[in-house]
This record gives sequence, structure tokens and C-alpha cells, in this order.
Amino acid sequence: MQKLEGKVAIISGGSRGIGRAIALRLARDGARVVLSARGADALDGVVKEIASGGGTAMAIAADLRLPDQPSRVVDATVQAFGGIDILVNNAGATKRGDFLQLTDDDWADGFALKFFGAVRLTRNFWPELRKSRGSLLNISGAGGRTPGAEFTIGGSVNAALLSFTKAMADVGIRDGVQVNAINPGSIRTGRLQTRLEFLVKEQKIDMETAELRFVQESKATRIGEPEDVANLVAYIVSPEGRFLQGSLIDLDGGSTKTI
Repeated sequence: MQKLEGKVAIISGGSRGIGRAIALRLARDGARVVLSARGADALDGVVKEIASGGGTAMAIAADLRLPDQPSRVVDATVQAFGGIDILVNNAGATKRGDFLQLTDDDWADGFALKFFGAVRLTRNFWPELRKSRGSLLNISGAGGRTPGAEFTIGGSVNAALLSFTKAMADVGIRDGVQVNAINPGSIRTGRLQTRLEFLVKEQKIDMETAELRFVQESKATRIGEPEDVANLVAYIVSPEGRFLQGSLIDLDGGSTKTI
């Protein structure tokens, strides 16, 4: 029997990168997977990929920055599968840049999807998670612990999400819901690729050298892969990981030096 057989998992931001890897892994472990993101075509591609491997998945295109969208995702999920056991809040990217150049709109957009999207999904799905004694897992980021000058928005949003995780973990003890967060470091996604390409152009070096310098400057073991995050998610939400509660787990190759 697969570890997550019979479970229903929803992954926001599930169309690419970390979210896609999480969806593929949870489906492989037997979960029926619901993917949510803004791009319908990309979502459909992941659903087909899961189906080709014998898994079950459905896609719900939604812009979680909008207050009415999370409830729509809940209704569609419950109608399709009868409930939910696992919620992975993964959606949201924030703008990097010089603080003095970042506008109020940049800040508002950063919080709208990653923080408020997670809050609203959690609020709407909580009654189902309470029924199933399920799991809530927030994908935050290492910048929430150690923000940098170019990451004022992202660091602030991630820190808020970590605080939210701790608070909800206490609610989870009361209601029988597991609540944790993962802080990925530098993961090989499209956003990281853009940063590496900038280094290649700026420093007139090849991609291999750019990656090496990036890792050295990060003081990490290597660049992470989306599958590294997915593997940890699979453990946390499995029966073996159930004792984890209110944990903020750094998955960053050692780049976080703070305690």
C-alpha cells in the first residue's frame, strides 16, 4: 500500500517548479492531487504527466490574489473528491530589487499571493482538514530567516508566513491538524535560471562558472532541485512525519547560518 493512498492533496502554484515536483511526488505516493495556479495550459500539462504515470489529478485555474478564488478551489475539490487531507501552500513569488525602487504596488502584490493567498486557502480548507485530521504545509523560504538587501519584500512575506505557521500550529494542536513549513534555499527553478543568466551576462562567464560562483557566495553545498523539496514534503505529510508540528525546516544546503 502506498503511503498516501486514499488521501487528497491540493498544491497551490502547482504548474511548475517546486509545486510541480511536489504534485508529481505526492501522486506517486498514492494521493489524488488537485493543482491550482493561474496558467490553465501549464496545469493541464502536469495533470497529463500525473495521469500518464497512473495517478489521479485535476487542475483548477485560479488567481489566488483575488479574495473569492480560494473558496472556489475548495468547492471544486470537495465536489470532486469529497474532502481534503493535505494542503500545500506553495503559490507566490515576490519581486527582488533595490528597496528604494520597489513601489507600494510591488509590496502589495508580494503579500497578495504568497501570504494572503495562503491565509485564505487555509481558512477555507481548515474545516475539511479538521474533519480529516489532515496536514497543512507552507512553503516559505530561507529569506524569511535571513533576508538580503535585494529581498526586502520576499524576506518580509516569508517571515510573515513563518509566523502564521507557528500560530496555526497551535490551532492545529487544538483541532488535530498537522502544521509545518519548509524554507527552501536556492532551488533550480525558472526564477533562479534568470538570476544565473544575469550573472553570465554581467560577469562574462559561462553557466557552469556562474553556478559555481553562486554556490560559493551562498556558502551552500549546491543548488537545490525541486525534487529535494518534494521529497521532504512527502516525508512530512506521511505517517512517519506526523510528530512534526510547528516546525520551520530549512532546506537550503547550509546557507542559513542564523539559529
